Amino acid sequence: LGGRTTLPYQYSNEPLDHFKQLAGNIGGGNAFKSGNHGGNAQLFMLGRRLVHTNFQTGEHTEKTAENEIFTAQRGKAGPRFYANSCVGCHFNNGRSIPKGLDTTITNQVVKIGRDTAGAPHLRFGNSLQPKSTLGGSGIGEFATQLDAWVTAPNYADGTPNNLKKPRYAFVSGTGAAPQYFSVRNTPPFVGLGLLEAVSEDDIAAIAAANNGPGINGKVQKVVEPVTGLTRMGRFGWKAGTVSLKHQIASALNTDMGVTTSLASTLDCGTDGQTDCQPGTAEVNNTDLDHMVRYIATLGVPARRDMQNAQALRGETVFAETGCGGCHKAQLKTSQFHPLAELRNQVIHPFTDLLLHDMGPGLADNLGEGQASGAEWRTAPLWGIGLTADVSGYREAYLHDGRAKTLSEAILWHDGEAANARRAFVGRSQADKEALIKFLKSL
Repeated sequence: LGGRTTLPYQYSNEPLDHFKQLAGNIGGGNAFKSGNHGGNAQLFMLGRRLVHTNFQTGEHTEKTAENEIFTAQRGKAGPRFYANSCVGCHFNNGRSIPKGLDTTITNQVVKIGRDTAGAPHLRFGNSLQPKSTLGGSGIGEFATQLDAWVTAPNYADGTPNNLKKPRYAFVSGTGAAPQYFSVRNTPPFVGLGLLEAVSEDDIAAIAAANNGPGINGKVQKVVEPVTGLTRMGRFGWKAGTVSLKHQIASALNTDMGVTTSLASTLDCGTDGQTDCQPGTAEVNNTDLDHMVRYIATLGVPARRDMQNAQALRGETVFAETGCGGCHKAQLKTSQFHPLAELRNQVIHPFTDLLLHDMGPGLADNLGEGQASGAEWRTAPLWGIGLTADVSGYREAYLHDGRAKTLSEAILWHDGEAANARRAFVGRSQADKEALIKFLKSL
């Protein structure tokens, strides 16, 4: 799936570790001209330590008693945040699983705005952090909780469905709760470096092509924070960041309250919050680069069940029902990425990295950049079959984790994906099960 970064099959009984291995083609030798700082695998491990560090206590998130305190990173999380470590949301480097009813959301992100276009909320900024290091209470701006499961709206053509959507409540905050918001699940880390290495021209060519009946993927445009240039967005549920470094710096800032040179001003509103002035980078450029390298060079799991007749039948059903119109089976990375491991790789991520209108059922009321509340970037599918293993035998899919099974995730598809969903519904039970078996093999 991931070209030469693909991992060998895992035969050990360690399902939680599927997304934690370094790329199969990791470069050896010295990474720096001086020749005395170790090779790429050493830099991978330096990044791994940071991604798995608690930025409040400095503790390592694994085997805390055996790993010494990372004192240089202690006391950096906050003053407002969701989690104090990257893996506090990206459990085992995978996707987050939504919490139960009436429990404060701390492993997902609640993006907010003052209007449907996503302009920053005047009081709270762009994100509604539930925790705080201020005042001793530990309570942040607002606690967002899953309040109930409610009947979903009909499909765009008026056809009813039997789906339920989450309803949220805002508690323990001060002032008025935000009216415009979007709850976002955290995606897996694996394969992100390869997606960064796909050329913008290739993605634009997919957008310009006829991708199938009713499909009209579009490119997100984002201002790159270092150069100020407008570039193609590709990371996040609405492709709101242009590079892996941009995405990591943004997450450190809004999710953990940790500043970098790319995002030195913490997320705040302009009405009443006065402790968010630009400051020094709490994570320096070297450490940020180590985090980028670690996530960029995580190995992609190999596809499984290559000899399984049901899975192979499901691959055919996947193509026949039109799923590949957005979930592109094959892309190629460019020759220009800074990391040699990621260059010139034929990969199978099953995404086009474009925005698509997914209909009213999946829409929220908060836009982002050029994306409306109904438009979402196509999620990659590689590694999706290992979700339950990595998450501790739990599953959650789509932008807010509402779908508990892959079948349910398919049934939520509407808008530009309506034809594919109808084709799936019209298939025999055997074909439906075969398609799910194929997805589980990725």
